[in-house]
Amino acid sequence: MLAAPSGGGKTTIARELRTRAPETFGYSVSATTRKARPGERDGEAYHFLTRPEFERRREAGEFLEATEYAGELYGTLRSEVEQVLRSGKHVVLDVEVTGARQVRKAYPRPASVVLFVIPPSPRVLIERLRKRRTESEAELSRRIGIATHEVETARREIGDVYDRVLVNDDLETAVREVIAVVQGGRDGGGGGDGGRDAAQRAPADMTSLLSDFVRQLRSEAAQLKQSTGRSR
Repeated sequence: MLAAPSGGGKTTIARELRTRAPETFGYSVSATTRKARPGERDGEAYHFLTRPEFERRREAGEFLEATEYAGELYGTLRSEVEQVLRSGKHVVLDVEVTGARQVRKAYPRPASVVLFVIPPSPRVLIERLRKRRTESEAELSRRIGIATHEVETARREIGDVYDRVLVNDDLETAVREVIAVVQGGRDGGGGGDGGRDAAQRAPADMTSLLSDFVRQLRSEAAQLKQSTGRSR
């Protein structure tokens, strides 16, 4: 399972895992109430639902996990997960922080491995969000605030909810690291790049990594706020 702040790259990694190793990984398509972005197709990127439909299905117990993010609802349908499991493949989920906690409760170790994905730096995260060109500066600031809270939450839940922190600097490397962790089990055997493999860090190192990321993200957010204020 991959969890990340918006812009962390979890969806891209999940898509690459399914493309490169379709015999090993099956992807659970999430549901959301947000509008489709250019190029996104219903049933492929997400199941795009109206809010009443989403809430009706949640009340009916159809979601393994569901949460609200930036004013929209997101969730994982049980039927999607069960379909992949019946095929004998590993289920790849990309979920929000709240969703990761719910799925971990439903599938405790060793039935699941949870990776928290972050970009190489807060500045990269902000640039990824800005390149989407789907949010105003005010919405961008809001998402940065949410991301800060999510990374801080993940820092507190290392070893409880999260098994690894994966720094998504290079897509090829990130995909290899996920495959290595899955093939090697929780202890991360079966491959990787040794000391430079961000998914192999000790809990204390991962906590420190996320603490530094939060500190830098807050600094970047403050600078963005100042810059936005000057431009008005």
